[in-house]
Amino acid sequence: MTFHFQAANSRRAASRTRTDENAVPSQTLRSKPSLSSLGPAQKVGVTVNQGKKVGAKVGAKRTVLGGVVGNGVKDDVEEGKKALKPTTKTILTETRQPLQTRNNNVPSTVPNGPSRVIAPVPHRAKPTSVHVDAPMPSDDLSEMDVDTRRPEVLSREEDESSLVGSDEEEDDEEDEDDWLRLPEDAAAQVEEELALVRNSFKDDVDMFDTTMVAEYADEIFQHMENLEQSVMPNPRYMDFQTEIEWTMRSTLIDWLLQVHLRYHMLPETLWIAVNLVDRFLSVRVVSLVKLQLVGVTAMFIAAKYEEILAPSVEEFVFMTESGYTKDEILKGERIILQTLDFTISSYCSPYSWVRRISKADDYDIQTRTLSKFLMEVTLLDHRFLRCRPSMIAAVGMYLARRMLNGDWNDAFVYYSGFTEVQLVPGAMLLCERLVEPSFEGVYAYKKYSNKKFLRASTFAREWAMKHAPSSW
Repeated sequence: MTFHFQAANSRRAASRTRTDENAVPSQTLRSKPSLSSLGPAQKVGVTVNQGKKVGAKVGAKRTVLGGVVGNGVKDDVEEGKKALKPTTKTILTETRQPLQTRNNNVPSTVPNGPSRVIAPVPHRAKPTSVHVDAPMPSDDLSEMDVDTRRPEVLSREEDESSLVGSDEEEDDEEDEDDWLRLPEDAAAQVEEELALVRNSFKDDVDMFDTTMVAEYADEIFQHMENLEQSVMPNPRYMDFQTEIEWTMRSTLIDWLLQVHLRYHMLPETLWIAVNLVDRFLSVRVVSLVKLQLVGVTAMFIAAKYEEILAPSVEEFVFMTESGYTKDEILKGERIILQTLDFTISSYCSPYSWVRRISKADDYDIQTRTLSKFLMEVTLLDHRFLRCRPSMIAAVGMYLARRMLNGDWNDAFVYYSGFTEVQLVPGAMLLCERLVEPSFEGVYAYKKYSNKKFLRASTFAREWAMKHAPSSW
């Protein structure tokens, strides 16, 4: 007999490896399906290679972290059969070197100290992780503490001018925050450059590679580009929130990054969850004590939509240290989906665009890993809510190329759809974030300082400290 949670662990690990080129290949054993449907748990003896017997429950429900965090592969031994002998076959794996500038004269400054792959989920502050003992409200709409201003908020989104207001100070503030807007002369020059590249650049397409569906690629990405605007959040939604601020949003996203890595979920799950949080907060006023409930419910929805084997609702209750109940998460799921009209599939994460842009440099592993780190940094900065996913991918790839002494040639302009003039402001904002004194405490920095991710965060921060944006 086998532990039935090993099958879940194997399927989760296989799904993670298929989408992460940084994952090291490992051998896994095929496990039998769960036996939970065969009746109550029974005690049986499981013989292992050391000759000891371990008591296991057949059909028992797995623990919260059972079969998820463990990376080791146990031997499967059936009763009455001999144990498998360990093989001496050597598996050759690629040795990855830390990121460094592609100039042999520049010494590497990346430290070689070890770092933890999975950090424990920190204890949440009590205002954002409070167990509510009061009876559950009968009206689902009150679960997220929505006030009576929701119709007014919806009317503000329909009328763009009312978002800013009639005061001149608010108009000036919006002009300052909208860093994407280019002068008319620069915008006209960008359009001319894009048209010239599209007409002159010839895409090398392998029509015989059916897995890439090259004949439909242009139509697919054009459809994705048309859907981007429909799932964009309001970049100024914090103006009508009564209890939360941008710093609290950053704390929530940082916590979601930890949960996402600890449970080995797919990259797209994180981006979908953050998009759901921002879109929901764009139309609903949420109290501070319910902010973490919005985040964990968004991650629950995204995991059910994207993961092959999504964590159960009990595991999400454990994530919040029992700060919220199972019923609260399920009611929150219904409220978020009804508010957003069940619109989830219209969102395309920046990862889809990075895969297309990477064709310009033949899918260089260092550039892609560094760009992934830079893209996750944008999740913590509310100023990038104005950017479409395609532009976030382009900014991450552009800054990664610049850090690795690369250029932004016609191939990158063709596959990304953005020129260097459009990407420089976003790259400067990223560098400002990287050099902040408190940036090393951000979980994204700790995550990408691991050897698995080529210590990309350490390299990027050191580069930003040496190359100020003013010197570009």
